[in-house]
Amino acid sequence: MEALNALQLLAVLAVPVLFAITAHEAAHGWVASRLGDQTARMLGRVTFNPIRHIDPVGTILVPVATFLLVGFLFGWAKPVPVNWRNLKHPRRDMALVAVAGPGANLIMAVFWSGMIQLGILLMPSTQWVALPLIYTGAAGILINVFLMVLNLLPLLPLDGGRILSALLPPRVAFQFSRLEPFGLIILMALLVTGVLGAVLLPIVIGTVDLLPGSGIVRELFFV
Repeated sequence: MEALNALQLLAVLAVPVLFAITAHEAAHGWVASRLGDQTARMLGRVTFNPIRHIDPVGTILVPVATFLLVGFLFGWAKPVPVNWRNLKHPRRDMALVAVAGPGANLIMAVFWSGMIQLGILLMPSTQWVALPLIYTGAAGILINVFLMVLNLLPLLPLDGGRILSALLPPRVAFQFSRLEPFGLIILMALLVTGVLGAVLLPIVIGTVDLLPGSGIVRELFFV
């Protein structure tokens, strides 16, 4: 596969990024609605319309800037509001709502893996269809695995922090929750210092290697 320049890479990443954040946030809202909290549904957030989930800064400006400056795609969408008071079993249900986002990204990664396999089947007779499928599929796997792994970090306000908070004893969970206002600052510090990439990259690559099409992902993004 031919290597892509920065602009081509951004173009290939655009669609998978939008689908990844949309599926992630919609999954949070859908599971919350199934467990008794209709807040996200009433606000129109249980939808696959990416416009409802885009944060102009976190979804567009920050990812483009970090990708061009440090070669590392980082960003966020508008968080789906969940009112824990409406949940039948608040601690357990908040953990299930949190798991839903990374779970949706795993499903999307498998979907994009299928797109790579379809593209390979169409080669070489219809390259004009096959190559976009392969390139976009590879980007889709990478983006969704990355979002899944990132969001499972045990740091509030990430999903992994929500899950950990639900598993901790209530008193310890309360103390842990006091760190949430500093979560984004900590995350940005880890990004700038390179610690975040050093921690995430081996896990991301190891997870990608479990999926069909991983060789193409490695060839395009990790060589």
